[in-house]
Amino acid sequence: MANEHNLKPVRSKREARERGRNGGIKSGATRRRKAALRDTMNKLLTMQVEVDGLSDILRADGGESTYEEVITMAMIQQAMLGDVKAYQAIMKTVGQTDKSAEDLEEQKIRTDRAKRARDQEVGDTDSQDDNIQSFLKAMRPTAEDLQGLFEEDEENAEAEEETGEI
Repeated sequence: MANEHNLKPVRSKREARERGRNGGIKSGATRRRKAALRDTMNKLLTMQVEVDGLSDILRADGGESTYEEVITMAMIQQAMLGDVKAYQAIMKTVGQTDKSAEDLEEQKIRTDRAKRARDQEVGDTDSQDDNIQSFLKAMRPTAEDLQGLFEEDEENAEAEEETGEI
């Protein structure tokens, strides 16, 4: 664990640059290794597999009998036998939660309050989050926003028609 006694201070700009370069090289190698592992795992999960009794059921239901499907079926079978962890894993995978809408809203409110308190404590009162929200709203306008953009006031439209032919 890092503490004041085992930290090695940087003695020069050259040393700092070299340490940063070495860290970047290591980071890149780690990212590439993890990406290769993900690719391998995806290839293996999509491979066809024969499991007595189960493969026929999966194919009859329109599946392909891949490792992914077999593992999913095994999780469902375990959940059916009362394995709560298997059930929770399935619910997490499909995006369901055991929290009610009120609980989720309350959690969001608490998170927002904590964020505002932290920003005030740090002195960051710039409402960058509001700016981001405004930008996102402009990128995905609602039907009402779009309707307001293209509707013209009838009086203004008639006035433009009369003056447009001059």
